[in-house]
Amino acid sequence: MLPRIAIHGGAGTILKSEMSAEKEEAYQWALQQALRRGFEVLHAKGSAVDAVAAAIISLEDCPLFNAGKGSVFNAEGRHEMDASIMSGENLSAGAITGVMNIKNPILLAKTVMLKSEHVFLMGEGAELFARKNHLDFEPDDYFYDEFRYQQWQKIKGTDAIALDHSREKKFGTVGAVAIDSLGNLAAGTSTGGMTNKRYGRIGDSPMIGAGTYANNATCAISCTGHGELFIRSVVAYDISCLMEYKRLSLKDACEMVVHDKLVKIGGEGGLIAIDKEGNIELPFNSEGMYRGWMGGIDDVKTEIYS
Repeated sequence: MLPRIAIHGGAGTILKSEMSAEKEEAYQWALQQALRRGFEVLHAKGSAVDAVAAAIISLEDCPLFNAGKGSVFNAEGRHEMDASIMSGENLSAGAITGVMNIKNPILLAKTVMLKSEHVFLMGEGAELFARKNHLDFEPDDYFYDEFRYQQWQKIKGTDAIALDHSREKKFGTVGAVAIDSLGNLAAGTSTGGMTNKRYGRIGDSPMIGAGTYANNATCAISCTGHGELFIRSVVAYDISCLMEYKRLSLKDACEMVVHDKLVKIGGEGGLIAIDKEGNIELPFNSEGMYRGWMGGIDDVKTEIYS
């Protein structure tokens, strides 16, 4: 099996007319870096799980994306992060939600999967588990970004919530899917959620089956979009089910879910997908999606617009 990897950095109203050449170059470089980090693992005969984590760590460390260092501000002016990861080999999974000051939430999700008997940890308990396993924490100012701060200031003190880039309507999430040389699939997703979010709001990103799913029998999926609609549609698992029970191809299953089922309930966004044969699909029903895929040392592709 030839290893392959795909990533996303969020979907939404992303228009070339509103993107400076410098900013577009920065996004393209960041996507390429993440792909190369993940593919390095695959090229060295590493696992799909490790490749997915490596790619997402690269995106979490980049302030351009709403995950890790680039996470948006919640209603209290803090950075409340979610992540999940799943192995298609044995359906093991790890997820965390509502954590603060964790440098790389995807690493915590992976640690939950590998070093606990649980799947989903939240808030202070998840942070305690992170300290027990010697994961890196960062102070609040590590996560401070002036652009994110100004986004929050515009709606601070109101009941409004905003997507990653409120004017551009961008659904900020990062994710990766991969297949390794043994044919094992994996998927992972990480996010800072919505600006000014309240009441411990949780989107689809940390939910296994909604925002993340992997099964060697079918596919691996990572979603980005309006989380509430993706939860209600159980998007990631639905694609796997369409493949397993209706025998749809990856392409047809993605087409049905993203361009038909989601659209009917007003769900906007996209996803990245890879099947057990290494086929990759990157469908979205928004104006654009930060995305890329890599199937060899010199086979690197990144795109932003539709």
